Amino acid sequence: MKIHKKIVCLLMIGVLIFSINVSAVKSPKASTNDGITKGNNSPTNHSQSSSYDDNVDIDPLVDLEVTVTIKEIRALDKIDDIGKPDFFVIVYINDVKFKSKIWFNQNYVKEPWSATLNVPDDQENVSVKIQLWDWNLGLKKICDLNDNSGVLLNKYDIALDYNLKTAHWTGDDYNYPYSAWADPSGYGRLNGCDDNSIYQDDRDCLVLFDITQNDYDGDKIPYWTEVNIYHTDPAVNDTGRDDDGDGVPIEWEFKWGSIIDYDYHSQSWRFEWIYDPFVWEDHAHMDPDNDGLSNVEEYLTSQWGSDPFRRDIFVELDQMEAGPNGEPASLLPELSKELIRDAFDRYNIFLHLDDGSMGGGEMIPFINITPREELTAIYREYFLHGDNNNWRKGVFHYGLLVYDATYAGYVFGADDNYWGAYQISSKRVDKHRYVAGRAVAYASVYMHELGHTLDIAIPGGHDTSDYYPWQVGWWKWRPYKSCMNYGYTYALIDYSDGSRGKNDHDDWGTLDLPGFQSGIE
Repeated sequence: MKIHKKIVCLLMIGVLIFSINVSAVKSPKASTNDGITKGNNSPTNHSQSSSYDDNVDIDPLVDLEVTVTIKEIRALDKIDDIGKPDFFVIVYINDVKFKSKIWFNQNYVKEPWSATLNVPDDQENVSVKIQLWDWNLGLKKICDLNDNSGVLLNKYDIALDYNLKTAHWTGDDYNYPYSAWADPSGYGRLNGCDDNSIYQDDRDCLVLFDITQNDYDGDKIPYWTEVNIYHTDPAVNDTGRDDDGDGVPIEWEFKWGSIIDYDYHSQSWRFEWIYDPFVWEDHAHMDPDNDGLSNVEEYLTSQWGSDPFRRDIFVELDQMEAGPNGEPASLLPELSKELIRDAFDRYNIFLHLDDGSMGGGEMIPFINITPREELTAIYREYFLHGDNNNWRKGVFHYGLLVYDATYAGYVFGADDNYWGAYQISSKRVDKHRYVAGRAVAYASVYMHELGHTLDIAIPGGHDTSDYYPWQVGWWKWRPYKSCMNYGYTYALIDYSDGSRGKNDHDDWGTLDLPGFQSGIE
């Protein structure tokens, strides 16, 4: 009996040690080792052991300042009991507190706000803490941005360590390419749903942010990295430089190829460079997050916030002008756009909808009835712009709003085997706007058709025998709670997670993001 107790105790100690090590991977507190180590694809001529003296100015060209920028705030839950949330942000940089203004009554805040602190030039790490609050008269509430995966439960704020040598941070948010320990929400993106509280009332929110430091030449590659790793001139802006000709410039390989990792052999933190801007790498065929975008395409879309280690979906939204006889313009409501994005955000898929901000988003001249062949013609003129080799084909889906294409929505296969194009018809969708409101109806149908391009294997609820409550099929497929199910279309903006037993299906877990690219000519 005593032997059994000893075995149990040893097992518990082993589990505890493993848990601490796993937690350490996610929350390093400081870099204690200046040694530059190599990953499989790390710089060869640009990796070295550093003889850097921590008492010397880290960047002698500037007086160092660190800036935390909050780029966007989104409510993914019901935050305020009455009305919309009144968000404000508190940021601590080296324990100095900064507080934003209050954005009253807004679910989505897209006004950037930043805080800047002059920091010691001879101290490598800068501590950063980010908190998101909902203001209420006499009772403010903190919102959830954390995955709560550590020892502390209900930890809502974000603690980070920013490194002045590499201009990267780690802690509750980090850059890491290896899927076993990758940050599910992505680098510079905080998601309260990461603790699996997607369908719980946990004040889950999403924040996009960045941490930067001033840099003499403005290329965002810090002095220490330029001098000790890349051996480039810290007084010359290297932006756009592609010495190895692999299709991605030095600043992209620096941002996404630099990580702070833990070495269990030396029991210390180390800098690691997994991409080398001076050695050709096959970025045209690398897709570490399996979202169908190669690293070259991730670079081309990086100006719009893509992340090579977190899944992205890009959709070009073209819409139709009003008709000559009082027919309204076919437009996706602004709230519909936000609601669709919320659904994907909760599952850490960043949906980028190009309604004019990414080179697309054009207005199509009015057509009363748009047959399939006309849809293909629109696709060729307004999406490809006459160029069958347009780089956007296979990167962007094409979601078109027309007045009437005889059905509320469908995927139309273009004659070049591109299966990422779909339409929804405003005249048809408007007939169902009373079910749950116009914004919900449009968002539900648009997401339904997008789901077809993501190869969702619909188990049922998708034919004419499942439309109405008086049909047997409608009741049979009620567990399949997805906008792909006709019984929920027009009323639900979500795919199913497969948690409801028989006749359900895990849409979210089986999305095939690269699927629409197959067969493209």
